[in-house]
This record gives sequence, C-alpha cells and structure tokens, in this order.
Amino acid sequence: MTELQYSTLVWLTYRLAATFSIGLPLIILLWAAMRKQALITRLLSIYWKVSSLMLISILLLTGKQQIGYLISFLAPILIVLSLWFWVDINEELDDLPSQSALPLTVRIWRWCMTFLNIFYGFMSFLSLSCMNSTNSLICSPWLEAPQSLHGVVQMIFNFLFGADWTVSLAGFVGYMTLIAYLVGLIQWFLIRLPKQGRIAGEF
Repeated sequence: MTELQYSTLVWLTYRLAATFSIGLPLIILLWAAMRKQALITRLLSIYWKVSSLMLISILLLTGKQQIGYLISFLAPILIVLSLWFWVDINEELDDLPSQSALPLTVRIWRWCMTFLNIFYGFMSFLSLSCMNSTNSLICSPWLEAPQSLHGVVQMIFNFLFGADWTVSLAGFVGYMTLIAYLVGLIQWFLIRLPKQGRIAGEF
C-alpha cells in the first residue's frame, strides 16, 4: 500500500468515525429526548461518557503524545462494549416495537457502530508501532486530522477568549482528562461493577 493510499484510508476512518460517532448519535439523542424515550436517552448518555475517550486520544495526538496511539486503539473497544454490555438496556430495547422508527434507527446505528469500531480498532492497531517509531508512512496520517482540527479549535479559542490554544496545551489537557477518565473507570470497575453487574442502572 502506498503512503497516499494509507493516508486516504486513515482519513476515511476519521470521517466515518465523525459521522457515526458524533453526528448520528447526537441526532438520535435529540430525537429520543423529544419522544421522551428514557431508555434510548440512557443508552446514549452511557455512550457519550465512554466515547469521550476518543476525544482524549485526539487531544493527545494533537500534542504528539505517543500514548495517544494506544488510547486511539482502546477507545473503539470500550465503545463497542458500552453499546452491548448492559443486560437491562438490551432487554428493554428488544421489547420496543421492531418497526418503530426510533428503535429501528438505534438498532441499525448500534450495528453500524460495531462494525465501524472493529475497522477503526484494526486501523489503530497498525498505528501502535508509532509508540516506538516515527515511520512516516504509518504515523503521519494519524496526526494530520488532529492537527487540522487543532487549527480550527485554535481560531475559535482565540476568537472567543483572545488566547492561544497551543499544541502543548492540547497535550496537557489530554493528559489531565485521561487521568480523570481512568479514575472514573477504575472506580466503576472496582465498586459499581461488582455491586450492579451488567445492569446499567443510573450509570
């Protein structure tokens, strides 16, 4: 595979992730809120909490922090688990009318997200070598999208606050949010999971 082909594939991965991981679930969340579907709202709430790890990986890669490659690989795994792990949500979703537009959309979205994140995880797995290497063919494409997004955020941040949003600041914020995320994940794993099992409850 040429460098151009690989770069195109990585950009496609990012674009698909943006569409199905941000755009579509946001629409579904607003739709569920309008229909007062508490079950779907709860599922999407859990999804947003878990998928924030993807944003953390973007911040870390913007700051060219090598751990960002590892987080980018782990994020799609946790996202898929968050969509299918909960027994109570799965059972309640199965009980909703199969031909109803909103539940049907959620079911299709969950399967699309599953296959997309398997693909994303495979692509991210290829980038894990960048933690110990600077291979331009593999590593550079993964940094292009975060750096492009950084340019947009930098202009917005400067316009709103009159301050610079630097690459170093992005990396620092990425590390701080990663620590907070890990603390929350460890707390859930050690306290809530043994107590509630695969019941989402108020997670």
